[in-house]
Amino acid sequence: MTTQTAPRTEPAGTGRPARASRWSRMRRSGSGIALLFVAPYLLLFLVFRIGPTLAGMALSLAKYQITGIVEWRGLSNFQRLFTDDLFWNALRVTVVYTVIAVPLTLIVALVMAQLSARSIRGIRVYRALYFLPVITSLVTSGVIWQWLYAEHGPLNGLFGLLGIGPVPWLSSGAAVLPSLSLLSVWTRFGYDMLILLAGLLAIPKEYTEAAMLDGASAWQRFWHITLPQLKPAMFFVVILEIVQSFQVFDVIYVMTGGGPVRSSYSLVFFVYDQGFHYFDFGYASAAGVVLFAITLVVSLVQRRLFRED
Repeated sequence: MTTQTAPRTEPAGTGRPARASRWSRMRRSGSGIALLFVAPYLLLFLVFRIGPTLAGMALSLAKYQITGIVEWRGLSNFQRLFTDDLFWNALRVTVVYTVIAVPLTLIVALVMAQLSARSIRGIRVYRALYFLPVITSLVTSGVIWQWLYAEHGPLNGLFGLLGIGPVPWLSSGAAVLPSLSLLSVWTRFGYDMLILLAGLLAIPKEYTEAAMLDGASAWQRFWHITLPQLKPAMFFVVILEIVQSFQVFDVIYVMTGGGPVRSSYSLVFFVYDQGFHYFDFGYASAAGVVLFAITLVVSLVQRRLFRED
């Protein structure tokens, strides 16, 4: 005769679950410790990023006076914004600047990443020198390039030796955005170069070696092997540069002040002008919300274009 033992059950009211708690599983996997390290950053992100973003969205629906008086306006700020010729001019300037600056920066960064990927003596020194403009203050860079672009500056002096010029780099409406874009390339390509360089070094050498054995030219190897493998890095760099270009302000404020005749009057300069010149914070917040929406839509479109098939 066999004796059957009843299954053991937890006493009622003890509160101990039959399975390990979620925290126990996180502690065993190490994710709980990771969350503890990430928590301070998440807190700062919520306080200084998400909080001001939500406050700006709420402020865009009201009229806020510097005395602290808030008057609910609804969508009137946006209606006024979309009928404001100055806003559309600022948006046009920002888009043109982005169309010029982003491809130039991407091309220069890709070329320099290809050169920096070579195993030559002193390559680490060259990489550090290429990255130096990134850690230079934008205000300092703007002052230096303003001197370079001056009527009697080095660039016009060099062009004068060739019988060209002087070129009105910053005083011509047609030349000011390309001139500012060159400065953007100089200050940004080093950061993008490091990202693309990491992607290049992660490409298995077997791919290029096999293509060389098959008789593929350098251009064919670059087009059919390097670029497809760099797709994730390129996506990140393009998004980063578009966001930076739409938020350009420092160099414009230092070098042109939005001129000549608002030819470099960017969207962020418009937000600054409305908020801190005219103290129309609700209207400036509405422009900031539109800028956020534009960058979000552009990012989603880029993600769809660069996604893996």
